[in-house]
Amino acid sequence: MKRSAFFFSVLLLLATGMHGLSAAAETAKTPEWFFHDIVDMEFVKQHVDVPMPENVMLIDARPTRSKYNKGHIPMAVNIPYTEFDKHVDKLPKDKTALLIFYCEGPQCKLSHKSARKAEALGYTNVKVFAGGFPRWMEEPGHYAAVPGAFVKKHMDKKSDMVLIDSRPKRSKYDKGHIPGAVSIPDMDFEKMLDQLPRDKETLLVFYCGGFKCRLSHKSAQKAMALGYKNVVVYAAGYPDWKSTYGDMDVADVGDKKSSTTLKAGKEEGSIDPATFERLVKENPERLHIVDVRDADEFAKGSLKTAVNIPVDKLEARIKELPPDKPVVFVCGTGARSGESYYMVKDLRPELKDVFYVEAEMTFAKDGSFKIVKAD
Repeated sequence: MKRSAFFFSVLLLLATGMHGLSAAAETAKTPEWFFHDIVDMEFVKQHVDVPMPENVMLIDARPTRSKYNKGHIPMAVNIPYTEFDKHVDKLPKDKTALLIFYCEGPQCKLSHKSARKAEALGYTNVKVFAGGFPRWMEEPGHYAAVPGAFVKKHMDKKSDMVLIDSRPKRSKYDKGHIPGAVSIPDMDFEKMLDQLPRDKETLLVFYCGGFKCRLSHKSAQKAMALGYKNVVVYAAGYPDWKSTYGDMDVADVGDKKSSTTLKAGKEEGSIDPATFERLVKENPERLHIVDVRDADEFAKGSLKTAVNIPVDKLEARIKELPPDKPVVFVCGTGARSGESYYMVKDLRPELKDVFYVEAEMTFAKDGSFKIVKAD
């Protein structure tokens, strides 16, 4: 009799699509209060990326201060269930967008309740990751993300924390960074291991240029591979810190003069965004545009005339850059493109007409793009 009951429970789990829970939870009967559409870890991993795919939102339904601020799944937006009605403006306008809710595991009802509220608002593609944050953290290689409040709290407490800026040093860190942060650019990570603490239990907080920047996430994974056990990412990064706590540690930005007739931007090596947009639309062949994002990012959309050379491969391919036309580097935030500019200055100083776009850029499959100018 007991054996029959066990197999009935297993069949019930398969029928309801309940996945992604702990081993103990997977042998239990599906609670009546579970949401009707449950997804597993693999589903979540397929839809969580940096930057997040369009029309996908990962939503943490847990309380802000007691749970979310202490650690959450990277790229998750916090809409606590108890404050859901106050924050519906955070939800996407498109009611067909994929919404994935999670909370504190199989015994937590918050994500299921929130999912029902979203459906009542007319959203048609709503899921619940019932394993939640605990299940996420069980996966080898996974880390938590934290908000600026977490960083500020540990700074004020003078905790044993190492705050690491993963952005390029000259084009980003030297022009402004979070106070006390150590510069370990992701592309130089392996060369600067001596900057990391010996104690593998030390709290390491990585950050870079915001939600569209992958550098801090890459560095965090490298640190975990080295055996560091307390690694988190401040995913909102320096833009969030700057808007919340103001400018700090801003250094001299150096010479801003251009070496060409193209109009230069405010920062050394940058091109005026309006000039860049006009040339791309009217005379794109005048520029040699290099997209230095990763290949998978490039595949999702870029400029029609751009070539893809990821920044970590640029040094090996730097001879491919033409001497007879201006070279302009682009990425999503200006971090990787800025580092590419300085690399060319060091390794091919004979190239005078070299620029990068110092702004946030988004790219579409059809070659169209948007530029949000940096402050």
